[in-house]
Amino acid sequence: MATVTQRGAVQGDPRRWWALGALVASMLVLGFDLTILNVALPTMAGQLGASSGELQWIVDSYVVVFAALMLPAGLLGDRFGRRRMLIAGLVVFLAGSLFGTVVDTPELVIAARSVMGLGATLVIPLGLSVLPSMFGEEERGKAVAAVTASMAAGMPLGPLVGGLLLDHYWWGSIFLINIPMAAIGIIACLFLLPESRDPSSPRVDTLSTAFSAFGLGALVFGIIEAPERGWGSAVVLGSFAMAAALLAGLVLRERRAVRPMLDLKLLAHRGFLFNSLAATLGTFVFSGLLFMLPTYLQEVGGSDAFGTGLRLLPMMGGLMVSARASTALVQPMGPRPVVTAGLVVLCFAALLGSRTDTGSDYGFTALWLTIAGLGFGLAMVPAMDAALGGIPADEAGSGSGLLMTLRQVGGAIGIALLGSLVAGAYGDRIDTGGLPEAAADAARDSLSGAHAVAEQLGLPALARSADAAYVDGMATVLVVCGIAALVTAALTALLLPNTRPAEPARQEEPPAPVVVPREADERQ
Repeated sequence: MATVTQRGAVQGDPRRWWALGALVASMLVLGFDLTILNVALPTMAGQLGASSGELQWIVDSYVVVFAALMLPAGLLGDRFGRRRMLIAGLVVFLAGSLFGTVVDTPELVIAARSVMGLGATLVIPLGLSVLPSMFGEEERGKAVAAVTASMAAGMPLGPLVGGLLLDHYWWGSIFLINIPMAAIGIIACLFLLPESRDPSSPRVDTLSTAFSAFGLGALVFGIIEAPERGWGSAVVLGSFAMAAALLAGLVLRERRAVRPMLDLKLLAHRGFLFNSLAATLGTFVFSGLLFMLPTYLQEVGGSDAFGTGLRLLPMMGGLMVSARASTALVQPMGPRPVVTAGLVVLCFAALLGSRTDTGSDYGFTALWLTIAGLGFGLAMVPAMDAALGGIPADEAGSGSGLLMTLRQVGGAIGIALLGSLVAGAYGDRIDTGGLPEAAADAARDSLSGAHAVAEQLGLPALARSADAAYVDGMATVLVVCGIAALVTAALTALLLPNTRPAEPARQEEPPAPVVVPREADERQ
């Protein structure tokens, strides 16, 4: 029998699997867009003249807007209808993609990515928030795995298609592919996804939203600008101070609110807290790797854009395999050993990858990328499922919004911090002695800039120095990722509750038929 859980949302509704298909189509668009951009970053650096900091902002502008507006997006869906707002998000994302195809400066690309981030803000949390209302506990793990795998499926397709486009057309063509995919997602949601809402959800707090947006923006700005300006500069320290004040104001305001937009009470539950921590750490590392790897594969490894997409497949494949396997492992073992094992595997992969040097062949890179993908899937899928399982159905929008906000904050900081570590190590270690000041600045600004200077001036030693400096910076980042994964694994092993999912309810056997003796039947 179907069970009503929210207005318009019914567990057991036969349409729920078709609705899941609509969500998968929507998430596929975003997964596709994430990696198609990363593989284009080296091309953007060359064709747009974008610096390392501008490349970080091209990626992070999307993530900052996404993370800052996640909570109000979830509440808007609760109040006005999740399907309606999800479709609106896809429309905004499509408009941002159209804008991105025609701009020609790094600043305008950042603006286009911000618009896409606004659209994604409505898509991802609302896509996840409908799952608890449509699927019971015994089915929710499969639904979460399907949504997560759909984003993962888009990730390897993005670099492959993007590589083909970049090898034949201008860099803006990478956004063209979003347009038909977003249109497919809109049509699927219109016809397949049932409407659900919670009109009693808290109102959107404008001041809290501003605290969140500007606080996170100031934090990311300080991290990205630190390698160039110095970690002790007035601008960077001022950005960090502003971020601390604004985010502290957000927490204080939400704690005093009668109906808070940011439900901090969820963080008092160990299950939600440590599952969210594991998922956030996974996003932190994953986002940082996706930012670094295309530059390494193209500039140091010599791959073209399409070849870079192919070389990212081992990580995506490992993620998809382990995302599927994790659901089966959690049933008998519980989430704690699976999440902990995934983080340990991720730590091993990062430390193994830190041994990469300029002479390493792709086979070694493929090995540690595959192991990293396995670790991501084992850690993130059960962690997200267990965290979502603790969210009450009537707080699905705000609760899943908090979970996704934490993850996206981790992603934004991962891109900013890990990208800044690479940029700082690269700038410190590249040998630009004897170069004119303008050429030295261009070489220190980005790896593609160093290669351009080396080619123009006929200095192969400069190209080798730049490659070695970038690989050293990447090794430093991987060691940091490995240590962070190991610390998080220890915390989950010690503190994460190990609540096993409920077994699927067994159907009661029908009562045995009553056999009437033939003699009695004849007397009647």
